[in-house]
Amino acid sequence: MDNILIQVTGKKRVVLFSPRDAQYLYLSGTKSEVLNIDNPDLAKYPLFSQARRYECSLKAGDVLFIPALWFHNVISEEFGVGVNVFWKHLPSECYDKTDTYGNKDPTAASRAAQILDRAIKTLAELPEEYQDFYARRMVLHIQDKAYSKNFE
Repeated sequence: MDNILIQVTGKKRVVLFSPRDAQYLYLSGTKSEVLNIDNPDLAKYPLFSQARRYECSLKAGDVLFIPALWFHNVISEEFGVGVNVFWKHLPSECYDKTDTYGNKDPTAASRAAQILDRAIKTLAELPEEYQDFYARRMVLHIQDKAYSKNFE
C-alpha cells in the first residue's frame, strides 16, 4: 500500500529502491537478502550495485511519501518516533480481507505466484535440460505478456 512516514521526533535515514530494480535486490519473498545496503557483499550480490538508490534524511516534522511497491530501508540515526499511515488505492476486492496491515500481496498476485510455483514443480518432472528450456520460455512469455511497455 502507499505509505506516508511522519517523523515526529528524532532522525532517520531512508533509502528507497524502485520496483523496476527488483531484479537487482536479491529478493526472498518481500525482503532483500542484502542486509547491509551501505556495504553490500558484491561477491555474493554482484547485481545489487545496479540498483538505483533514492536516499533522504528525515528529522522531526518531516513527512515522506513511500509509494506502493517501492522497497525501502529505514535506519534510525537517533532515538525517535515515527508514524506510518497506509492506505489502499486499489479496489477493495484486490486485497486479502485478513490483511489488517497491508503486508500481503494483492490476492491476484498471490494466486499468480501459487500458479507459477505449481508450474515450476511440474517442470521438475522433466530432465534438467528440458526444465531449463521450458523455464526460459515461460520467462519470455511472462515478459511478453505481463511486463508493461510503459516503463521501458
